Order: sequence, then structure tokens, then C-alpha cells
Amino acid sequence: MTQVLGFTPEQASRVTGLSLRQLRYWDKTGFFSPNITTDMRRTYAKLYSFRNLVGLRTIALLRNTHHIPLQELRKVGKWLAQWHETPWASLRLYVTGRRILFEDPSTGALLASRPANQTVFPIEMTRVAHDTEQEVQRLRARQPGELGEIGQNRYVVRNQPVVAGTRVPTSAIWNLHAAGYDAEAIRAEYPHLADVDIAAALAFEQERRARKAG
Repeated sequence: MTQVLGFTPEQASRVTGLSLRQLRYWDKTGFFSPNITTDMRRTYAKLYSFRNLVGLRTIALLRNTHHIPLQELRKVGKWLAQWHETPWASLRLYVTGRRILFEDPSTGALLASRPANQTVFPIEMTRVAHDTEQEVQRLRARQPGELGEIGQNRYVVRNQPVVAGTRVPTSAIWNLHAAGYDAEAIRAEYPHLADVDIAAALAFEQERRARKAG
């Protein structure tokens, strides 16, 4: 399972397939808001958790595939918030027509009666969670153009220079190098780095230190 990390609205949009405009409107109206509060006072004061992303993908599935109306989707949002800490395998909901039926995780009872002569479609939360995990992995995959590049982002490691597509500060690589680590030993510490990343980080730090000294 994905570690508890924060996702920006842009990342949440890519993982869930929902538009940024939709996410912002849902947050503004209190329909579905990110639940991680940060110490950032500007753009990203709040971030989405992985469980938020699973909830959003569930709502997107109900909205786009089953055409569930907003009134019913609001019930889904409240239900997911109520059982936020419950394992996915214990959460089940069902689609019947344009209505949602909820299964109480503690009793197994449905929270609404099933209308007669209508097919009931189960929504498997474990499957939604798995699909969300796959999208998150694709989101985190480094792009070929990031190899050997250095980047900075005020929302990543407090704006420290890092190897592009990672959270590894160039200063951390320099410190290992200064301690006698060769490229192979550094890769043992950061297996997702390539030799070209290490070389770029060392060159960047060497130049930065030369500028400070000069």
C-alpha cells in the first residue's frame, strides 16, 4: 500500500481523472476536501492523501460510469469520511439504478432497501484502491528527460536542489561523496538513481560551492 504522502490538486487530477476545476469546486463547497494540512501558506495549504485519491476515484466512477446524481454522490462522500480509517476490504457499496446502497462495515447490513427488479452493481473498494495505486506509481515514474537533470520546487524538500523526478537533495549526494562513497555505494543508498544522476548532482554541488567560495 502506498505510504501516506500528500498529493497536490494537479497530481490528484491526473490520478483520478477529475478536472482541477471540479476538485477546487468540491473543496470550496465542502463536498470533498483534501485532509492533509501543510505549513505552506500559499498555493498548497492542503494536500490530498492516498485515501482521498481512492475516494475521489470512487466518486468519479459513480459519476462518469453509472451517472449517479450529485445528491447521491454527497452521501458517498460523507460515508467515505465516516469510515476513513476502515480497511478497504471492509468497505462495500452498491449501485442500483441511480441510487447507492451502503453496507455497514460493522454489521454487514445494507443502509437502504434494495428496489425490486433492479440489478445491483457492487463497487469493490479494494479494486479502486489497487487502480489508484497503479496510477500513483505511473505518476511517480521518472521521465527519460529527467535523468541527469537537477531541479528545484518550493513544494519538494523545501526548495532544495534535487535530482529531477526524485526527492533526493544534491547536497545529500555530495555529502556521501565527501565521506568516501563511490557511485556504486551511493546507488546502494538511493537505488532509483542512475550514474548520470550522481554525476550531475556532484557537478552541480561543486559549481555551487565554487560560486560561494569565489
